[in-house]
Amino acid sequence: MKLNENDMLAFAESLAHKLNAGDVIVLTGDLGAGKTTFTKGLGKGLGINQMIKSPTYTIVREYEGRLPLYHMDVYRIGDDPDSIDLDSYIFGDGVTVIEWGNLLEADLPKEYLEIIFERDGDVREVLLTAHGDSYIKFLPLIEEN
Repeated sequence: MKLNENDMLAFAESLAHKLNAGDVIVLTGDLGAGKTTFTKGLGKGLGINQMIKSPTYTIVREYEGRLPLYHMDVYRIGDDPDSIDLDSYIFGDGVTVIEWGNLLEADLPKEYLEIIFERDGDVREVLLTAHGDSYIKFLPLIEEN
């Protein structure tokens, strides 16, 4: 699915309404591909009123809404996932969004939703991949948007 910035925000907001505590979303894509923009829309859909910023240097930012949002950027932790307590977020009471989560392959839970962003000028190609049966329900969102 091809999305401009406004479409991306709306798509993420609609996805947020379907999320439950314990859901994990892995965002994959190059710098500037739309990962943080997507998370802003997700935050809006979760009823978060704070400004959502990239967690590039802080590694994790936490926000309160209908469900807590744990927004991570694991690019800087490289191959040392034990430098943060991933389990407390992944198995916590909120929604966990992991930018660059593909770098944590062995440390990711068995089931999660992966969203892949490819940049094409002002438009982003967005692909959803369900890792595990409980995330298959999100795949039709591609056709809805």
